[in-house]
Amino acid sequence: MENLEELKKILSYPKEIVITSHRNPDGDAIGSTLAMYFYLQTLGHTVWMVIPSEYPDFLEWMPGIQDIIVYDIKQERSKELVERADVVFCLDFNALDRIDKLGEMLNQQTRAKIVMIDHHLDPEPFAHFVMSEPDASSTCEMIYDFLGLIGHLDKMDLTIAESIMTGILTDTGSFKYGTSPKLYRVVADLVEFGVNDYELQDLIFNSLKEKHLRLLGHCLNNRMEILEEYNTGIITLTKDDYVKFSISRGDTEGIVNHLLKVRNVKMAVFITEQPTIVKISLRSKGDFSVQEIAQKHFKGGGHRNASGGLSFQSLDDTVKKFKELLPRYQAALMNE
Repeated sequence: MENLEELKKILSYPKEIVITSHRNPDGDAIGSTLAMYFYLQTLGHTVWMVIPSEYPDFLEWMPGIQDIIVYDIKQERSKELVERADVVFCLDFNALDRIDKLGEMLNQQTRAKIVMIDHHLDPEPFAHFVMSEPDASSTCEMIYDFLGLIGHLDKMDLTIAESIMTGILTDTGSFKYGTSPKLYRVVADLVEFGVNDYELQDLIFNSLKEKHLRLLGHCLNNRMEILEEYNTGIITLTKDDYVKFSISRGDTEGIVNHLLKVRNVKMAVFITEQPTIVKISLRSKGDFSVQEIAQKHFKGGGHRNASGGLSFQSLDDTVKKFKELLPRYQAALMNE
């Protein structure tokens, strides 16, 4: 991070600080937010967590999560806190449109110093302090690194360590992707600190409701299509599916990854019909980059093996558009 010494000075005496993360937060967004929240409190700061939309149910067990303020629910309170903040930490996103109205507020906020910590490609230049590492497994891994850079790993307690581990576990899919030797050294340190990784995995991945399994069964039995000529799998969900299965935020988490369990499937696509847009989630194996597809064709982005985007066309037209793109990538998808 450039200007690290300047940031150290800013954080050396009490401030009012807001931490925010992206809309539809996942385990990495919430884990990094909570880890930073508890860390900054140890320095004597007044800290608020403000995120655009609600977090998924499977994270409700996390200590401190009840202190998160959701913009969609408390707009005036969110605005008040952002306007009076001395410092704003932006975690797990690198473009202001990822936080919707909160991004517009930050654009107009001339008082606060903005700190961005993120692992996605191509960050926008909106922050005063930037820590960007696309090779990191997760923003939570970067929070661990940040504590080391700033010389405060001694401030880490078990709650902070568990928050960091939660983001690592969810963003790597239990160490199935985005791993590195360095990541495992970080994880070893967290386990040595006292994190019970078995217990965390149980809390994160074994807390499904009955409707989640029924929805997964529906997706695999009725909505899955395997395109063998492109080593690609597609699952779609309609608005009617959302009503039938009472789908709420976080209920579809991880469904796309099941397609990658099919032999020879190199790219997995999950296309869902939302109230005003069609959302696209892309995953891949090996060196095939879905980030390019998301960025070039669906107003999105992300990582090489995990990206997302959106479409303002109908569900059927979006699926058609996606399939029409596949011949361009056939050689790479079929390359063993």
